[in-house]
Amino acid sequence: MGLTGDPHHPTTPDGQPSGVVRVEGVVWDFGNVLIDWDPVAAIAAGVGEEEARRFLAATDFDFMAWNHGPDSGGTWDDAEAEVRRTHPHWVEHALAYRANFAASLLGEVPGTADLVRELHAAGVPQWGLTNWSDELYPHAPERFEVIALLDGVVVSGTERVAKPDRRAYELVADRMGLPLAALAFVDDRASNSEAARALGMTGVLFTGAEDTRARLRAAGLPV
Repeated sequence: MGLTGDPHHPTTPDGQPSGVVRVEGVVWDFGNVLIDWDPVAAIAAGVGEEEARRFLAATDFDFMAWNHGPDSGGTWDDAEAEVRRTHPHWVEHALAYRANFAASLLGEVPGTADLVRELHAAGVPQWGLTNWSDELYPHAPERFEVIALLDGVVVSGTERVAKPDRRAYELVADRMGLPLAALAFVDDRASNSEAARALGMTGVLFTGAEDTRARLRAAGLPV
């Protein structure tokens, strides 16, 4: 396939646009893609596993929505104060999460770091795009060496914009210096992958490293 003009937009042999944009870089989610994250472990360190699971399954409190506040740039002090005001019976459980956050990071997700290493060795641009609070994010690079192989990381809590907000994807593409259509995006949440595809990215819903390998290979990447 010939290339003329913009190298990101392949053309047919007669020089006409092919309508296909070559995938040149990969954007990785972190939680449950690169890093095995389980809030049960952190909360259980404070209140016990049974209480932790009861809290996370509660019908009167949405942990993921609450966690999204700091992920979007709010402070944990404010988030915890909100629980004191609105759900005082869950305060001890909620406080246990931040206090024991390191326990929620269980290790690398099997196989994904190998993909990062292979792509790094091949010179493929890679960034992280993670919904993570600014206050708690330092645990990640301290614990997981694979993050150092990425060219950079967009942390939602630092930037005050979280997936699936389109601005999060636009921000990482801008920092990579590549168009959205030239990026594959890997995330374990369907809503985030769908938002990426709506913007023209190659959205990969993560279900495991080998399926992701196959999908990245199908997109033309050297894995």
